[in-house]
Amino acid sequence: MNSIDFITLEVADIAAAQRFSDAAFGLGDRIRFRATDAPTTGFRGYTLSITVAQPADALSFYDSAIAAGATVLKPAAKSMWGFGGVVQAPDGSIWNLATSSKKDTGPATRDIESVVLLLGVEDVGASRKFYTDLGLKVGKSFGSYVDFDMPRSPISLGLYKRRALAKSAGVAPEGSGSHRIVIGGGSRALTDPDGFAWAPAEVSADA
Repeated sequence: MNSIDFITLEVADIAAAQRFSDAAFGLGDRIRFRATDAPTTGFRGYTLSITVAQPADALSFYDSAIAAGATVLKPAAKSMWGFGGVVQAPDGSIWNLATSSKKDTGPATRDIESVVLLLGVEDVGASRKFYTDLGLKVGKSFGSYVDFDMPRSPISLGLYKRRALAKSAGVAPEGSGSHRIVIGGGSRALTDPDGFAWAPAEVSADA
């Protein structure tokens, strides 16, 4: 396992979710949808991030998400880490639109540097071992955060303490039921220690 080919979000209305995704982010096949009525409440335990080169690009994605119907969780603003904002899509997924830069070098291009799936986990050490045992290599690790080295993956993967991830997203950490996400990648179906499901890309594509 060294790549996430795409993410499948489970939603109540596929057509509406696709319209939002196209208008807000334009990520193409990296984000896909399938219908579900599986119960879910509160924080689903993950966030998706679009990282870009400069604040103008982060703000462009933030504004397009709001125009497409997203709810603001954290207004776009400068921080000690750079610049960004957090929104929640109508389907319930949480998106962080961010850059490590605090100054623009030109007009917005909407060029995407990376798409990152950050999983909120209860035991970072146990989850780290689970994924490294599957073949993933750790790129960065400090405190309650782990970033895996996946240079050729369309979507990167990281781990963060669940409560810390919820706080960074601007939501309460409580939540139960389905995560409503399936990670497309690897060679076999599996479920990690926090209940996040993986499916081989060819299986996920046909779902």
